[in-house]
Amino acid sequence: MSNGRKISWDGFHNTRDLGGLPTRHGRTTRTGAFIRSADLRFVTAQGWDPAYAAGVRTVLDLRNEDEIRPAPGRGLAGPGGSAVLPATVAGVSPPPGTARLEVPLDGVEDVEFWEQVARRGLDGTPLYFQPFLERKAERCAAVFTALAQAGPGGILFHCGAGRDRTGLISLLLLALAGVEEDAIAEDYALSTVELAPLFAVMGEQDQGPMIASLMAGHGLTPHESVLGVLRELDARTCLLDAGVGADDLERVRARLLS
Repeated sequence: MSNGRKISWDGFHNTRDLGGLPTRHGRTTRTGAFIRSADLRFVTAQGWDPAYAAGVRTVLDLRNEDEIRPAPGRGLAGPGGSAVLPATVAGVSPPPGTARLEVPLDGVEDVEFWEQVARRGLDGTPLYFQPFLERKAERCAAVFTALAQAGPGGILFHCGAGRDRTGLISLLLLALAGVEEDAIAEDYALSTVELAPLFAVMGEQDQGPMIASLMAGHGLTPHESVLGVLRELDARTCLLDAGVGADDLERVRARLLS
């Protein structure tokens, strides 16, 4: 599968622009408005230079506190199956003039929910998106409020692997913009290929085959799993009900659409 939206700035992994996708209403998502990515700890100064030149002015971190500031010698994963990243590696800070926001998405205090996700074999797959939205949509609302109120310029948002938490926020953004469902599913599926270099640089086993096996156990492919979420989703209603202001939601949608 080709990915003309792929970004290859030095040290960035599983990074792509959400722009350039057609919507059901004849419009196209705006390039440079929202960029999804994996964790930034491998990013170099040579990577930040083109990111800044491309207009990135806000970085939104979706990870948990113990992933952002782990205890010495620990690299922690998010409860949704995010990649374990070595705590000893620290990326170069973004250029001056780049805002940094932290809005943890998981809600790790809800231990019962995450134990249930693990027990049902949903970890690291889009199969946990629907249960998450049913129980914890307010966490997504907090993210969208932060996106709406961010300053001018492009917003780069990320988690650990850039697949699960970042994947859910990407799905909601694209659904809100009215992007075709197959294109949203294809965007999610790109992470399977794009994550291989990240796991290689970490010296970790590629999680792709394990995740594919988990979904196969439910009789689904990644593509079908995302389509299943979208069939049950009215992104605008979901986010409004979860607490995003109507004006903020419109700001996000206007920011994303050409």
